Amino acid sequence: MAAKKSSLTQLGKQAKLPSSPDKAVIEKVKNPHRGVHYCVRFTCPEFTSLCPITGQPDFAQLVIDYVPKDFLVESKSLKLFLGSFRNHGAFHEDCTVAIALRLIESVKPVWLRIGGYWYPRGGIPIDIFYQSGKAPADVWIPPQEVPAYHGR
Repeated sequence: MAAKKSSLTQLGKQAKLPSSPDKAVIEKVKNPHRGVHYCVRFTCPEFTSLCPITGQPDFAQLVIDYVPKDFLVESKSLKLFLGSFRNHGAFHEDCTVAIALRLIESVKPVWLRIGGYWYPRGGIPIDIFYQSGKAPADVWIPPQEVPAYHGR
């Protein structure tokens, strides 16, 4: 049986970190269980970006939950997309919501939410939450359960 040619350009290949989120490509694969509602979770415990004013690094833990429709997010492309924020200057709110909107644009899920749990800047931790709408009633969506910052 001949191997099916993949349209993926990053998986299984050497891929450089994109220079900015705008240049990053989020790839997708067909959902093998189309029509079945289930939750997919990505956790990025070491997300980094830059303060747009000072240029100092900011750190966060991101938790992304989504219910796929026709496509799944290809995880290597997600890793490269998230890594492209490393040298990108933007406020916490902008980074968190921009990631959600880009994923929605790319894979058009049934539902998506993101929790951005940012470490303190100026002594104040900032947590950002976005959700695309009401979660489907027939899907178990686990709580994110990321504790509030307590100087860990």
